Amino acid sequence: MFEHFRNKFQIDDDKWNEYINCFNQIEVPAKTVLLNEGKVPKKMFLIEKGCIRVWFNNNGKDVTSQFFFENETVGSIESFRKNIPSPTTIETIEPSALWWIHKNDLDRIVEEIKEIPHLRDMFIDKIFERTFDYMKYFFSSIKDTPQQRYLNLLKERPEIVKRIPQHYIASYLGISTVHLSRIKSKLAKEKR
Repeated sequence: MFEHFRNKFQIDDDKWNEYINCFNQIEVPAKTVLLNEGKVPKKMFLIEKGCIRVWFNNNGKDVTSQFFFENETVGSIESFRKNIPSPTTIETIEPSALWWIHKNDLDRIVEEIKEIPHLRDMFIDKIFERTFDYMKYFFSSIKDTPQQRYLNLLKERPEIVKRIPQHYIASYLGISTVHLSRIKSKLAKEKR
């Protein structure tokens, strides 16, 4: 699993092995909750195989805000870093093979890589990338129609449309499954 990342990090083998040994592998079925909304997270996850969604409860209704796939990390980052309750729930959609690292280990590693400029820059870039994704999602939910949000999803994240059940996609788009069906039917007719 970690070979994919090894080439990105220019650190000696002993330090690399020390960091890798902080990770623990687990395999979990679909619909496994990895973090409940309102709980303080103690683990960050790296996905080897599977799919995870991040969602929150809005007056009894699940609202999906993100999806994660292979070779991506997932966690309630701000909650994890600040040791505060998570505003979201993290749950597997598919049976998943995951690697997790405890907060104490990751905090130590982050402190160490702050002293290595290229690793610090990679870490900061990842945080900004995640922030940018949230901003795009937020602005799209305000300015784009549901159909435009669906078209953007098809263009920018086709793996979501291929792998994610329709009710989660509808939740992510902020619409009902019936409305999503109508959008898909309308687009299919326009294609003909």
